[in-house]
Amino acid sequence: MKLPQAVIDIGSTGVRLLIAEFSENGEYNILDRSDKPLSLGKDVFTTGSVSQDVQNQLIQILQRYKEQLSGWGLSCSETICFASSALRDSNNCDPIMDRILVQTGFRVKIIDGIEENKMMYLAVSDCIKDQSIDFKNDDTVILVVGGSTTEIMMISEGKMVGVHSLRIGTVRINQQISNKASSYDDIQRYMQESINNTRGTLESELKLSKVRQFIAVGPDVTLAALIAGQPVSTFLWEIEKEDFFAFVKEVQGYSVDECVAKFKIPYNEAETLLVSLLIYKLFFSFTKAEKMIVAETSIRKGVLLSQNYGEDEVLQEEFNMQIVASAKNLLRKFHGDEQHAECVRMIAAKIYDTLKDEIALDEHSKILLEVSAILHDIGTFIRYDHHNLHSWYIIHNSEIFGLSRKDNTLVSEIAKYHKGYSVPQDEESFLMLPRIDRMTILKLTSILRIADALDRGHIQKFTDFSITLEQNNLVIHTVNSSSSVLEKIALSEKSGMFESVFGYKVILA
Repeated sequence: MKLPQAVIDIGSTGVRLLIAEFSENGEYNILDRSDKPLSLGKDVFTTGSVSQDVQNQLIQILQRYKEQLSGWGLSCSETICFASSALRDSNNCDPIMDRILVQTGFRVKIIDGIEENKMMYLAVSDCIKDQSIDFKNDDTVILVVGGSTTEIMMISEGKMVGVHSLRIGTVRINQQISNKASSYDDIQRYMQESINNTRGTLESELKLSKVRQFIAVGPDVTLAALIAGQPVSTFLWEIEKEDFFAFVKEVQGYSVDECVAKFKIPYNEAETLLVSLLIYKLFFSFTKAEKMIVAETSIRKGVLLSQNYGEDEVLQEEFNMQIVASAKNLLRKFHGDEQHAECVRMIAAKIYDTLKDEIALDEHSKILLEVSAILHDIGTFIRYDHHNLHSWYIIHNSEIFGLSRKDNTLVSEIAKYHKGYSVPQDEESFLMLPRIDRMTILKLTSILRIADALDRGHIQKFTDFSITLEQNNLVIHTVNSSSSVLEKIALSEKSGMFESVFGYKVILA
């Protein structure tokens, strides 16, 4: 049995601690958990910053958690402490993080919405792994309603086709409608209009009206499941659509104080309960699903799983498949050349594997290369001339499942330099990046240039080839190299960066 692991989540409505123990085979037990309410999101969405009073409450909660962790033999440095959009959006985020580090010893990491989706996917997958629920048979929506954002994942035929972090959260909406909406109908109309503004984008990726499997995550919908649903397993429930709608109608008749008394929940959760249930109801109503599947899990569990899943090759392969599927769907959305993209991805991956010992980057860099290969020409949707710059823009402003904002930035930079004579070192913005990021961009861009050159004609000529390292040469052995004049010209134009970075001359034999 490994040592216990802990994670702290600083969210919009509270600060939550989870401690778990993992075995060598990946199984785990929850050892301890705590949940302290905190109106952090209300401060940020009202004034733009976190008040001194809320900061003091946050420090006190973390000090208590520090003592709780010490009882399990865990220190602050061994604990993952993260915050999501509420703290990220505050004007005084950096001073607060510094104060937390100085006064408590916890180093806070800010994560973005796409990272939240990644962690939640891991948590949901773990929660349903022993059940008959299968992403591969039915179009599926996974919805997580939070205080500041709503996270949505859309899966079709087992592949991730859309992932979004929507700025529709319970605390955010409560602050926006405060003193403006006086009745339930006003609130519902406001919510309907807010969600309809995003529905068109979602429908372009997956027709919600065809979705037959709706998975919901969150404390509010778990409350609904406990009251109106039926248990499937220890952490899984089902609620019939009519029963869920009836429960929402019941809640709309209660005041905040009545919700606190009836459901035994903290006041700050009762304040946002109706708004949260309405968001679930509206998205649920868009689908053809007859029942809602409720998973009692959390992003905290996903974070802990992500620290341990690297040893699980099957799960790692499944996760990488979803990242690739998300990138391919983005390319499809912009009418890219999918056959060329797949060919370049395959060649780039083969070169990477050949040079694996010399690349000296972490395992995650390979998936960044594959995503870059898939999306390098996506900018041709805007215009072919300087399409690498358009590719940079589209990737930089898109959401790709499984990639953090930093990952997205790296992929957009790699795509930006896949063609042309300019090199990253010519730009001051590149030189200001950390050294590890600069080397990642240089190494992966140089490989992408070689892979792209080998399909210069977009006809997938080289599908059967091998690569060897011979002295100072990287030799690509092909079956039909006699008719490869175009590719040899392309290699002569695009191999300079590769030779400079790796010290190998590229030969097409």
